[in-house]
Amino acid sequence: MISGKTRICGLIGDPVEHSMSPAMHNAAFKDRGIDYVYLPFKVAKEQLDRAILGVRALNIRGLNVTIPHKVAVMPLLDELDPLSERIGAVNTIVNSDGILKGYNTDAHGFLKAMMERGIEPEGKNVVVLGAGGASRAISFILAEKGANLVILNRQLEIDWAVELASNISRAFGRKVKALELGEQNLAKVLKKGDILVNATSVGMSPNTGETPVPARLLKGNLIVFDIVYNPVKTRLLAEAEAAGASTISGLEMLVWQGTLAFEMWTGLKAPLEVMKEAVVKALKDEN
Repeated sequence: MISGKTRICGLIGDPVEHSMSPAMHNAAFKDRGIDYVYLPFKVAKEQLDRAILGVRALNIRGLNVTIPHKVAVMPLLDELDPLSERIGAVNTIVNSDGILKGYNTDAHGFLKAMMERGIEPEGKNVVVLGAGGASRAISFILAEKGANLVILNRQLEIDWAVELASNISRAFGRKVKALELGEQNLAKVLKKGDILVNATSVGMSPNTGETPVPARLLKGNLIVFDIVYNPVKTRLLAEAEAAGASTISGLEMLVWQGTLAFEMWTGLKAPLEVMKEAVVKALKDEN
């Protein structure tokens, strides 16, 4: 029941129509019996500054931030937590009496999903595809945990990968390579790769027939983590399974990062299983 006391949380991005976060968070609010509601807000790049002014004016309690705003939103906030500042990307905002503070729950959400499977990044050779906001979070947390990284990005955006690799190299004193995302480079790095992370949107609904990695390059001793969660089993994950690889769906990361945001906004323990079930149901209903 919406009332004059209802607190508003939401998602800003473009697009947002595909997001499962409203189903996930509203189920969690209901389960915990609190007067909160979560709404998606489609915000174009050129409207981001006005949207953040609206958060202040409307006293919105908190936001998730998705493509393309995770980096651009940072200078519009009052404070950044050390991790998000180090990563250079924000995916969660908390409004405390008009003070907007940015956080990054993607990093720990990704790490939680891996640790739940008993996968330790330390010493592993990890190939990360993409150099956007999600890749920044994933790459930094992997480097912090002692992984050896190679970051591949599309030719038109290779400068992002070079910058990200350089930042991580300086921050952790370890060499991180940046390469163009192409079949030749993929074949080379996957020969020694232990973990492959797709941190791009390739394969996301409605473009479910796409994959960033040709099936012939996948192998049985590889762990493949695709952060795309719609569909739950992307073409990349299906072909990885067929090759004998272990796989992790983006659904796991989505739910873990969502629990962290929920707890920041409400101060309550997040109902992990309720949130996961809500996402699975919403995905089934959509498809």
